[in-house]
Amino acid sequence: MDFVTSADGTRIAYERAGSGHPIVFASGAFNDHHTCAPLAQRLAGDFTVLTYDRRARGESGDTRPYAIVREVEDLAALIDSVGGAAAVFGYSSGALLALSAAEMKAPVTHLALYEAPFAIDGWQDQADLPARLDDLVRQGRGGDAVTLFQTEGIGLPPEMVAAIRESPMFPALEAIAQSTVYDATLTAAYAGGDSALSAAYAGADSAAAAVPDRSRLEVAVPSLVMNGAATWPRLAVAARALADALPEARYLEIPGGADHGLPVDETAAAVRVFLSSFLDG
Repeated sequence: MDFVTSADGTRIAYERAGSGHPIVFASGAFNDHHTCAPLAQRLAGDFTVLTYDRRARGESGDTRPYAIVREVEDLAALIDSVGGAAAVFGYSSGALLALSAAEMKAPVTHLALYEAPFAIDGWQDQADLPARLDDLVRQGRGGDAVTLFQTEGIGLPPEMVAAIRESPMFPALEAIAQSTVYDATLTAAYAGGDSALSAAYAGADSAAAAVPDRSRLEVAVPSLVMNGAATWPRLAVAARALADALPEARYLEIPGGADHGLPVDETAAAVRVFLSSFLDG
């Protein structure tokens, strides 16, 4: 892997392939650069693609205290490495990060947002979740932080969370427990409260779960907002509402995508068509 150095000195690990207009892929909770790699590979014939380990996971470093702007600076450093302007594909909480980057005027040319988790059960009532997760991690209870995030953050049923804790995958999740604080912070910022990032957002009903209001959202970037046809219903509701809230957005339902999954071939085709409509000619 290659590395860039973010504004606060954190080293961010990434892989690069292809040629053409660059796309940076930001993945979601418990993910590293491998999550979006198959999608990036499908697009590498037409675009320069960068997949990376968000801070506190994979081969990337971490510098505290955390702030959303630090992750936006990570993205900006990656974008700078490919010429200073790029599209950003965000999956799950990575979509919130991509949206945050556009809000903060990072050099994002286009947004492709797949199932930004505005509508996951309980988030709008969990403003204290980042602090509770951080407290567990500081106590050396990373496994408990993972379980708390899965239960209250994602809304997985207790029996599934218990099974994951006993599975061979759990040590890898526990190793990146600190990243749950960051994903929770991103999602809480879009669910109300007094943070600077959430100040521009109006409240919403429980179905939309604090999706931004169109009249107050300042993201003048062409955007493609997607969800899988077979995903969790609340994520589909949130995607449609987010597309309506963004002033330059298209909404598209992607076939498949059960349980918040990412259908690789179908999503690659949609992103290729979307970007090509702006870049060809």
